[in-house]
Amino acid sequence: MTGQPDNRKVLIVDDDPSMRAALRQWIRLAGFATVEVATADDAMSRLAPDFDGCVVSDVKLEGEDGLSLLRRIGELDGDLPVVLITGHGDVPMAVEAMRAGAYDFIEKPFDPDHIAEVVRRAADKRALVIENRALRKQLSDGAGLESRLIGNSPAMHTLRQQILHFAKTDAAVLVTGETGTGKEVIAQALHDFSNRKDGPFVAINAAALPEAMVEAELFGHEAGAFTGADRQHIGRIETAHKGVLFLDEIVSMPLALQPKLLRVLQERKVDRIGGARAVEVDIRLVSASNLDPREAVSTGRLREDLLFRLNAIELHVPPLRERGRDCLLLFDTFVNRLAAQYGLNTPDISARDEAFLQTYPWPGNVRELRNAAERFVLNAGVSPQPLEILVTGQKGLAAPKGADGLKALVDDYERSLIESALRRHKGRVADVLRELNLPRRTLNEKMARHGLSRDQSGAADFPES
Repeated sequence: MTGQPDNRKVLIVDDDPSMRAALRQWIRLAGFATVEVATADDAMSRLAPDFDGCVVSDVKLEGEDGLSLLRRIGELDGDLPVVLITGHGDVPMAVEAMRAGAYDFIEKPFDPDHIAEVVRRAADKRALVIENRALRKQLSDGAGLESRLIGNSPAMHTLRQQILHFAKTDAAVLVTGETGTGKEVIAQALHDFSNRKDGPFVAINAAALPEAMVEAELFGHEAGAFTGADRQHIGRIETAHKGVLFLDEIVSMPLALQPKLLRVLQERKVDRIGGARAVEVDIRLVSASNLDPREAVSTGRLREDLLFRLNAIELHVPPLRERGRDCLLLFDTFVNRLAAQYGLNTPDISARDEAFLQTYPWPGNVRELRNAAERFVLNAGVSPQPLEILVTGQKGLAAPKGADGLKALVDDYERSLIESALRRHKGRVADVLRELNLPRRTLNEKMARHGLSRDQSGAADFPES
């Protein structure tokens, strides 16, 4: 009858101390942990909708009986298995109990092996319920996150999975990526899908504040702490108590303040300027940088010991140019949302526009793409122009005419793809071959036909391999 240790619990409800002791012994021998109470009220105080075990209760209890307790548990969580025990064994009571939702009904005296087996089956059923609920929540959270971080590229699928996983922890997160990739969106998601979602989300851009103001904004100050401090000011760190503090452009934080931030992260206390005592804070820190944080350490802009505190978890947001067809999906989504927002008709996206979307490098990333979508929607009704002109101010792809329109467009698109790959890989042909999945001879022929060379990509100083 002895089972392997199990972290699932069995709540035993019986007003007879000797019976509670016997049930405890048999159920623990089966490998489960037990909690024992004598009354229905005590039982309800130990239960919650996420209780990960089952309940074993005698029908006859002092005050409220087991059938009434069964109904109360059903109101709390109809999927929580309840096994009822009786020494009277009348059939009507068993029928009533099963109709009320009892998982099983056992008569005294009973075989310890039998009750252990019933408990094991009830606990297994409960484990499946908890697992299915977690899966449904994950799917629901994933769907919500997909509406914020749009994209079907493998990199975005992985990023969304990481966010949902790491959101459950309180570890510090460092988000890296180019300007405009959506680092604050990720920080907000880490807050919204976490246990801190009901707490504040406080964002501050270290690069946007004058250096003289950063300390007061972050740490706060007491009245009279310095000239002009006529009243107490609670800093952003304290404001984020029980929530998430997002520090954007962390590398721009003045070097002199970095030890003070490090102390906050180590001791969970903040010192206001002019304060007599430290104030305890409970925060999760999410920081972001559009620069390589390790390079910032090597150049003396970021303390190494602070970096170790910031990047317990490190998330990298890929630039838009590395996300394949995500730019098409994003642009289409932005166009539809913005057209609805402005009360305008949704403009059609031409093949030329799609070709430009996929070949333009988008240095401003998602932020630039959204701006392009807004201009595209607003101009469509009065002076429609190809997207490339709206974005760059100049005509890139020639407008195809006549019978050769499709061929000209395909040729222009092919040339743009190859030229973009050459530029991105700084003329390293081996990398271009891998990205475009082309044999070397085919690439050479296409480059010759389109008048392209490695030197034109600005790659004269780079080796081919």
